[in-house]
Order: sequence, then C-alpha cells, then structure tokens
Amino acid sequence: MTFCESLQQNRTWLLFSLLLVAVLYRGVVPDMVRQWYEDPNYSHGFVVPLLASFFLYERRAELAEAQVASWWPGFLVVILGVGQLLLGWLATEYFTMRSSLVVILAGLTLFFFGRRLFRLMLLPLAYLVFMVPLPYIIYDTVAFPLKLFVTKASIGFLKLCGVVVLREGNVIQLPSTTLEVADACSGIRSLISLIALAVAYSFFIRLTTARRVVLVLAAIPIAVAANALRVIGTGFLAQYWGARAAEGFFHEFAGLAVFAVAMVLMVSLGTFLSRGSGRSL
Repeated sequence: MTFCESLQQNRTWLLFSLLLVAVLYRGVVPDMVRQWYEDPNYSHGFVVPLLASFFLYERRAELAEAQVASWWPGFLVVILGVGQLLLGWLATEYFTMRSSLVVILAGLTLFFFGRRLFRLMLLPLAYLVFMVPLPYIIYDTVAFPLKLFVTKASIGFLKLCGVVVLREGNVIQLPSTTLEVADACSGIRSLISLIALAVAYSFFIRLTTARRVVLVLAAIPIAVAANALRVIGTGFLAQYWGARAAEGFFHEFAGLAVFAVAMVLMVSLGTFLSRGSGRSL
C-alpha cells in the first residue's frame, strides 16, 4: 500500500487522532507561540514549522510512492509522549510538555505508516525540536560562561588596540563609561537561531553527512565571534565618541548587523563545503 492509499484508507482515524492532539495541546502550543513573540531568543520559532514543511515538500515524490504498513509499536511511542506531557504538566515544566508534541507526532507516524515512511519523515519531525524554547536552567548554564568568554576576548582585543579598559566579571569599565555584557551580547541568542538555520541550510545545499556536521558545529564559534565583534565595536564607540554613541539606535542596529555577519560567514562556509558535494536531500 502506498502512502497516498494509506491516507485515504485511514483518513477518519488520522483526523480523529489529530483532533485529539489539538485538544491536548490547546493551551501548550499557543503559550509557546506567545513566547516566540515576546522573547527575542526564540523568535526563530515562527520559521521552524515552515522549514519543516519545506522538507516535507521536497520529499513529496518519495512520500507519495513509499510503501507503508502500520507498525503497532508506534502506539507505545504515542503513549510515551502522552506520559511526557502529563509529567510536564504535573511538574509545570514547559520544555517537557512542549517537546512531547514531537514525540507524539513521531509515534503517530510510526503507528499509521511504519518505519520506512518514518525514515523519510525523520528530518521534518526532528527539526521541530528547534521550535521548543530551552529550559531556563540550560539557557543560563550556557549563557553565563559565554558572557565571560566574550567579555575576556573583547577586553583582550581592546587592550591590543590601546584602549584603557578593565574587567570585573562580565562588566567592562572604560574611562568614560561602564558596559555590561548581557545575555544578548553573549552570543546565546544568535547561537540558538544560527544552529537551527545551519541545519536547514546544510540540507538545502545538499552536503554530505560529515560536512553537515562541520557546518552545524561551525555555527558555535561563528556566533560567539560575531558577538565579540559587537562588544568590541561598542567599546570603541564608548571610548572615542562617548557612552551615548554606544546606546540607543546603535545598540539595536548592532544586534541585527551581528546576525547578518554571522549569516554571511555561515553561507560562505557552506558554499566552500558544498564544492564537490553532490549528495541529495
């Protein structure tokens, strides 16, 4: 039985299952979308489902012709996802609740269509994990050492350029003003978005698995280096043009410019890695 035939045959149960999922997540998903809108760290969440849909669209021919068969252990995966949702709700742990949606969708795919089709659906399903905001305990664990590293690197460069500067933790003291390297300047914000985009980009340009890993891992130093440039630029402006020059419009513009620079670096690296790579999606 092909995928299209299976959809036709099981459309009633599929619609019923999706309706149950919608009921279960009627409060979870809207709350997650609200965080995408309110928290700049996760604004990329709006793009993730669109990219996952594009991955499905790219494989539409393979999906339509794939031979499928129901695989009953997939129902156990669905039960596992529901249990994860329940545990997250009892513990008020949003990441557990939100990520359980991906588990349930994976389980439904396995149950209705089997393992062969699941392999074709694996990338779109797994990519949905990027839309789930990280727990704050993990976010803070990563953000704090990044802040210190970016601060140290920026201080070292400023001193090499003759700027009189001192550091106290993540605070940079200049003769005319004091700057604090906040979470937004640590690179964590652009790091999360850049990794999600690097994964998508690595499949768009059809890299081999090894080169995809290189490109995705490269997003980490690219994001950190770009944000260090932001702090360095802010330090130069504050030193030679005063604190006001480093605030307001420049501060907001610098955030966009930093991400643009990181994207250019990632695209350049991807172009270099794609030479001689003919692997398809």
